[in-house]
Amino acid sequence: MIKGVAVTGMGIISAIGNNTAANYNSLISGKHGISTPEVLKTIHKHLPVGEIKISNQSLAQNLNLPENHSYTRAALLGALAVKEAIFQANLKVDGETGFISGTSVGGMDATETYFKDFLEGNIEHNRYIRAQHPGFTTEKIAEYFEVNGFVSTISTACSSGANAIMLGARMIKTGKLKRVIVGGTDCLTKFTLNGFNSLMILSNEQCKPFDENRKGLNLGEGAAYLVLEAEEEINGKPVLGRILGYGNANDAFHQTASSENGEGAFLAMQKALKIAGISAEKIDYINAHGTATKNNDKAESAALERIFSNKLPDFSSTKAFTGHTLAAAGALEAVYSLVAIQNEQVFPNLNFSNPMLNSGFIPVTNLKEKPINYVLSNSFGFGGNCTSLIFSKNGE
Repeated sequence: MIKGVAVTGMGIISAIGNNTAANYNSLISGKHGISTPEVLKTIHKHLPVGEIKISNQSLAQNLNLPENHSYTRAALLGALAVKEAIFQANLKVDGETGFISGTSVGGMDATETYFKDFLEGNIEHNRYIRAQHPGFTTEKIAEYFEVNGFVSTISTACSSGANAIMLGARMIKTGKLKRVIVGGTDCLTKFTLNGFNSLMILSNEQCKPFDENRKGLNLGEGAAYLVLEAEEEINGKPVLGRILGYGNANDAFHQTASSENGEGAFLAMQKALKIAGISAEKIDYINAHGTATKNNDKAESAALERIFSNKLPDFSSTKAFTGHTLAAAGALEAVYSLVAIQNEQVFPNLNFSNPMLNSGFIPVTNLKEKPINYVLSNSFGFGGNCTSLIFSKNGE
């Protein structure tokens, strides 16, 4: 069997911690990061969110940026996560280092702030109007770390971060890159909070993934990145885990809803297992997409039942900790999957009480210790873009 692509570094910032160690401590202690908006100035003070309680000014100071910088909040969060990943991997960025970042919000927070001024002819903050484009955020992060090689942005809604990881792994396996930084970043904005609220899929309380009485999701913000390296580039470095399989599919069913039988999710998981070269029975833990909306959890459950039949492994959704961080979700949960493998622990699905009537599936609700060799991580986006990643301990 071919070894998977090596992960030599990872970094993360979310509502439950500003680095990997802090996130892990929150996961094992059951400490969620769901609160009401403070940094985001919104009229929807009643809607719970997974907000990082650090101002843009403080984030910029942590990165030693000049006062007249043009980094959006998503770029600031992303740069901090990349910084941790690069440090852990002891990575020297050169012309053969790639950067692939997923985002859906991009610099929308800055555009919201300055758009009225722009319309009135004030061009002082004109650079932030261009920040609306998702690629602007990626370019700012690449600029900070002087990544001058392959740089790309993926924007496939909530599967963006996972697709960035998949693309990076594929490019290494085919010899296109020797090393690549992959992941995703998104911040809370008025547009996304108002938009999801208008879709009537936000909960007015802490979300309950896979619970029969779930009311919807909590939005969150965050960033996470992995450093992936080709086998010949490791040179004795510690390997945190490997990306063994990946799959992407689209059920082309609806702009914002998954098909009831979870066709896209089913195909993505099926492809990931095939590329990994393992059977479904080998999966020890599933970090489910689990957004706690009526549609998503029902569709994902149907897909899981099609793949695993009556032998469903331990599963949980970690979104009750962080909120749904949109394009960053797949990247955050990739870090959680790798941490689960390293520490041989299944993280709890918070706020669960009642099994869904259509499946009866019961997620892990308390921290569980067990040997973990293979983790399946699911990320499903609007428009039906579904991605599954398989992480392994030893890569074979």
